[in-house]
Amino acid sequence: MGIILRFIIDGLKEAFSGSKLYYCWLGILLSGLLIGGYAYCHQFRYGLQVTGMSDHVSWGFYISNFTFLVGVAAAAVMLVLPTYILKDMDFSKAVLLGEAVAVSALIMALCFVTVDMGGPERLWHLLPGLGYFNWPQSLLTWDVVVLNGYLVLNLFIPFWILFHHYRGKKPNPKVYLPLVVLSVFWAVAIHMVTAFLYAGLPARPFWNSSLLGPRFLASAFAGGPALIILILGFFRSSKIYDIKVETFNKLALIATGAAQINLIMLVSELFKEFYWPTHHSASARYLFFGLHGHHALTSTIWAAIVVNLLATVVLTINPLRKRLWILFPACLSLFGAIYVEKGLGLVVPGFIPSPLGEVVEYFPSTIELMVAFGILCLGLGVFTVLSKAAIAIETGRLRHPEVNSLPPTSES
Repeated sequence: MGIILRFIIDGLKEAFSGSKLYYCWLGILLSGLLIGGYAYCHQFRYGLQVTGMSDHVSWGFYISNFTFLVGVAAAAVMLVLPTYILKDMDFSKAVLLGEAVAVSALIMALCFVTVDMGGPERLWHLLPGLGYFNWPQSLLTWDVVVLNGYLVLNLFIPFWILFHHYRGKKPNPKVYLPLVVLSVFWAVAIHMVTAFLYAGLPARPFWNSSLLGPRFLASAFAGGPALIILILGFFRSSKIYDIKVETFNKLALIATGAAQINLIMLVSELFKEFYWPTHHSASARYLFFGLHGHHALTSTIWAAIVVNLLATVVLTINPLRKRLWILFPACLSLFGAIYVEKGLGLVVPGFIPSPLGEVVEYFPSTIELMVAFGILCLGLGVFTVLSKAAIAIETGRLRHPEVNSLPPTSES
């Protein structure tokens, strides 16, 4: 227990030490967190009436971000699978950063659910034995299980590996490899269950699609690797951590294939909605063309689709994809387009029009934006702390005092 405590203390010391620029970054994140905390206190005091949500549109910016971040967390499997199971060492330096992204995304996703519930005191209803968990009948309880289980897996596996590297030892694959295999299936489960939450609501025909689950996975495996490429590119350009060009090429290939599949599924959905439209197509008409003079999301969703298409075309052209100065803007465009399409473009139209045909549009309030900004700063802070400690251990700069400084191990 003593050496584990020493490992944690040394990791925290490393995570919170650095240059003036690093402390400035932490200060910015802390300021953003305080802004979000202030906004949430205001929401907690006056209730959800301070948000843009209503009886007609009861899921808004919070749940949109939750849905998208679950996909970002699931995308870590695109690094875990080739590294630990397929033994592709081109991913070995990036896999722990990918798992840090997954942990940060899950923490943010759970925070968005918490603020959407109106108050943290309501969380006890989801605790088995204390509240009414309603498992296995409720898909919501399945979501609670898979999200928290995936968070535990993505915390334990890197902890186990980094702890052994900290001691200058090679971790035993018999201990962590079964958990890695489990995490691969669990990553698919967290996003499929989230998709089933939407598809299982019969009064919302916009979500009643058998393609929703596969399309969730396709968009996750496109947007998630695109984000990881951007993060790895930052570490490479700032010389914080050396990442091989082959890692970018392989991640870009994964993102490209997933983006192509996502577009094919989008075309299939558009064909289903508009080739022979029915009254169940009203939500899709509102989103893409407007409904009864209401078109708040129309220009936004078409801009996202165009950007998505252009980014996918650029990534599909092999010579362009292999040039980092083109790859990074394309990944940023793809990530932003999927964020819009899978966020507000998915959640809000499902409530418009209402089951009674009323059209009440939704716009996120300033309070919602401030709370979301605070949660984003929290997630970035978690990633910053985890990645800085992990890089120090993987590069051999941080070791137990009784271990001589060693070069980074070949196995992550």
